[in-house]
Parts: sequence; structure tokens; C-alpha cells
Amino acid sequence: MKITCAIIDDEPLAAALLEGYVRKISYLKLVGVYNSAITALKDLRDKDVQLLFLDIQMPELDGIEFAKIVTKGVRVIFTTAFPEYAIEGYKVDALDYLLKPIAFEDFEISAEKALEWFNMKKKQDIYLRDRFVLLKSDYKLVRLNLDEILYAEGVRDYIRFYLRNGETLLSLMQIKKLEEILPPPEFIRVHRSFMVHLPDVTVFEHNRVMVGDVSIPVSERYKSRIQDYLEQHTLN
Repeated sequence: MKITCAIIDDEPLAAALLEGYVRKISYLKLVGVYNSAITALKDLRDKDVQLLFLDIQMPELDGIEFAKIVTKGVRVIFTTAFPEYAIEGYKVDALDYLLKPIAFEDFEISAEKALEWFNMKKKQDIYLRDRFVLLKSDYKLVRLNLDEILYAEGVRDYIRFYLRNGETLLSLMQIKKLEEILPPPEFIRVHRSFMVHLPDVTVFEHNRVMVGDVSIPVSERYKSRIQDYLEQHTLN
């Protein structure tokens, strides 16, 4: 696949370096190079851009604020000379963080991370559209409709799916892989061993959720995902 991308950096030499790197990678398609964040913001509204290589310290509009207002679905790789901005970058869900001076090897690793993410997103969109996945179980492929899944539990190298009809299905797979397959936000991971189908969660508590009469733990690492969901659906 081709990933459309743009470069935003107020330093012309830094922008030119990144442009040269982009042109070396076959799956990146450059749609714009900007030395002004304001110009980029106006111009990119009319362009189909998926990925931004975005400087953080810029005079008119800094990269953190820029990332907060770009179209939803556009992923960001920050480029900066200041390592202290790394935490702020991840707060706005940056895909990666490149520290200047940027070597091509590091740039290529970030680009490959972007390619992996967009390929995963494409698969998730297909699963969401078709509403089923095919899983290996007992040496055969089994069709599993997304609407049948209540929750899934990781058990060593296996996933046990708990289904709406009361049955379970065991498949050889790690939960990290399952997290890449089941489309968010409908399915989210709430614990190192559990993923849930959010529309079937009936009770939200501090350290657990309820699916029917089953209590499922929520770990600190994944609480923010639950919180985001609650904020979107709670009547104030």
C-alpha cells in the first residue's frame, strides 16, 4: 500500500533532509513539504494525507497543538531536537518520536511502524465491514461473527472466546495479536488477559467491568480506554 504523507518543519534544511528520506521509501507518497504550520494547516484540508512528519518547536503553531487539531485518523511522527517533548508527544497519540539529528535508519524504522499500523487498520476496517473473522480452531478454520463475541480471555498461547450462545471457542493466538484484529472501539483490551465487547458491558466500576454476570478485571494500564468510552457516552 501507499501512505500519503507530509512534512512540516520550520527549518528548511531539516525539512529537505526528511524529504530526501521519504523519497527513498517506496511505500511513502509525499504530498507536501511545509516550513509554516499555518500554511500546512490550510493546505492539508484539501489533501488526502495519512501521515505527518511534524516538528514540535515552531513559531506560529507548535507541533503538539497542531496534532490536536488535525483531521481524525491522521497519524503523527514527531521530529524534534528536544527529548523532553517525548511524553507530550505520546499524550496526543503520536505514532513515533524521532530525535534530531535524524539518521535514515531511524527514519526507516518509524516509517515501517507506520506501514504496519496502516496495514493493521485496513484489516480492522475489513473485519468491521464484513462483521466476521476466520480463526484456527481444532485444525480447521472457523467463521466467528463479531456480534457473537462477549469477551475473550488469553490463556497462555491460546485465546478463549466466550460467545453469546453460552459456548466457548479456543484458538491458538496471543492476545496482542487479537488486539490487532478486533476493531476498536467496539472491542478493547482492559487487562493483559482480557478483551471485551464494549456494547455488552453492563456495569463499569473502578477495577472491573461486568459482562452479564461475569466480572472482568480492568488494570491500570488500560483504564484510560474505558474512561474515554465513558466520557463519550455519559450524560452530564
